[in-house]
This record gives sequence, structure tokens and C-alpha cells, in this order.
Amino acid sequence: MIEILSSSALATVQDQGREGYLRYGVGTAGAMDRLALAVGNLLLGNPDDAAGIEIPMFPFRLRFLEDLAFAITGADCSARLGERPVLPWWTVHAKQGDVLTIGVPASGTRCYLSLAGGVDVPVVLGSRSTQLRGEFGGYNGRQLQKGDVVKAVGLAETAPQDPMLAAGFGTVPPEYSLPAPLSLPAADAGETVVRVLPAAEYDCYQPESLEAFWRDGWKVTPQSDRYGYRLAGPTLIATHTIEKRSHGIVPGVIQVPHSGQPIIQLRDAQPSGGYPKIGTVIEADLWRLAQARIGTKIRFVQTTYAEAVAALEELDSYLVKVRNLVALFRPSRH
Repeated sequence: MIEILSSSALATVQDQGREGYLRYGVGTAGAMDRLALAVGNLLLGNPDDAAGIEIPMFPFRLRFLEDLAFAITGADCSARLGERPVLPWWTVHAKQGDVLTIGVPASGTRCYLSLAGGVDVPVVLGSRSTQLRGEFGGYNGRQLQKGDVVKAVGLAETAPQDPMLAAGFGTVPPEYSLPAPLSLPAADAGETVVRVLPAAEYDCYQPESLEAFWRDGWKVTPQSDRYGYRLAGPTLIATHTIEKRSHGIVPGVIQVPHSGQPIIQLRDAQPSGGYPKIGTVIEADLWRLAQARIGTKIRFVQTTYAEAVAALEELDSYLVKVRNLVALFRPSRH
């Protein structure tokens, strides 16, 4: 068990998301950076669908109420267990009474705290993820607050006697391990580059707007959150008035409202909308998008369906490598 010591941190319990319910008007929710959460679970030997804590505001503090293993993945945060530095993307064994402080990230914008066994909250519609708009799932359907006591599914555990295991083990973050895609140019400082497939209404925009869509960087405005990134940049102008009935949308879809300033729908987005769609960020790059900071820029690079599928295969290969690494240290769990 852990006790939350921070207030108004906007931290929520999330897993890989609530799949299969969009048709009923229920959004997916789930971790914004699903890759980071997946690695945290692998490092601890947790089930793939185990829930962790997504933390988007810092510093974040908590106290361990029992001996427990944990890992921090995602944004490159400066974390300390008591006075001891905590490595990111690494397994650590906390003792009862230890206080974990997660500092402001040097890069990225949200991190994930995974606990041995996963966070113990009820499964609602096949997921433990918090659906903030619907106020269900996660920890009482809300963000975590000071004084909340969160249980872990796994039994309390002490540090193993093997010196190597006691020191913990970890892996290389995906941004340093995944092969650099030929179609994905290097990002400038303070910029996130993601691959995008043209969507249904792409051809309904003026050539000048389409050129600007790919050429210019889009600033992530303060109005952005888990529901969507509201971007600021050139005004996208359609060739004619586009009026559409509400239709299904998924995380990654880039819609263009009447203002001409695009919105990227994210994990807490509504399952339907009527704004025209100019593009869709490929699924394999949503983890990159999740770590884009407010005030930085996002740049879109056009890609193909075949490249999008290949990018997913690269993510799968990375996770297989992590799983195989973990098996060397946790043979009894695999």
C-alpha cells in the first residue's frame, strides 16, 4: 500500500485502456503513454493489463505503507526514495515508511509509477482506468488526492537476498532503443515530431493550408489536457463549408474546428464528433505525443499505412526485447 502525500497533482490510475465500448459512447481512457506503462509492468513482472499511476504534475510525493517493489517510467524525472536517488526505467525496492518524491521532469511531461502486482482497484467495463468525464473506474472515478491509500495487487515484498536483484535492474527507454525511422526527421529542441496519415476530409482544405499543415510546427496551448491537444499555428482553411453529422473518432485523430486551429483527440476524448478530420497520428507515435509539453511544438510528417504498420511492429519488437531481459532476472515469473 502507498499513501498519497501530494494534493491537486491530477494523478490518476490508468491501465492500457477500455477497449470495445466506443460503440456505446464510452471512451477508451487509459495511459497517455501506453508504452511507458507497458515497460513498467514488464520490469515488475506484472500482468500486461495491470494498472499504474499516471502523474502529470510535479513534485509528486507518496509514502510506502509496506515493503514494495516499484518502477518509474515515462518522463525523465528526478526522483528520490528518502535521500537516495531513483533511476528511471529501473526496479526499486521500497521499505515501509519510505517517502518517494518525484521531481519535475528534465524532458517529457508525464511519468508512470508501477507497483508490484499493479494498482488494486475494481475492474469496470473490462478496465481499471479512470474515466474522469464519466466519474468511474480507477480510484473512485477521480484523480488521486492527499491522504488516499492505494493498494497494490501484489503481496508486500522485501528486497531479495541476491545482490544483483537487490540492486534492481532496468532497461533503455524507447527513445534511445527504437531504430530511428527514416521517415521521421530529428526533432529540434522543444519539438515533438509524429507521423500522420491523411484522414477523410484532408482533400477538402486549400493547398496552402495543407502545405502549412506539414511545414509549420504547431504550438501545444495551455488548453490542452488528456482530452486533447489544442494547437496554435496557421489557420487551416477549407475549400468549402464542411458540415458533418457526429461520427466515431479515436485517439490520435486531428480535427479542425471552425477556428481553423487543429485539435488532436487523446485518451479521454469523446467517442464521437462532427468536426472534419484532416489527419490521424499513427498509433505507434502516440507515446511520443503523450510526452509533448505545454508550450512546445508538434510537427507532423506524412506517412503511409504500410509505414504505420511497420512502426507498430518495431514497438512490439522493443517490448519483446524488454520481456526477454526481464526473464533473465525473474525466471520464476515467466
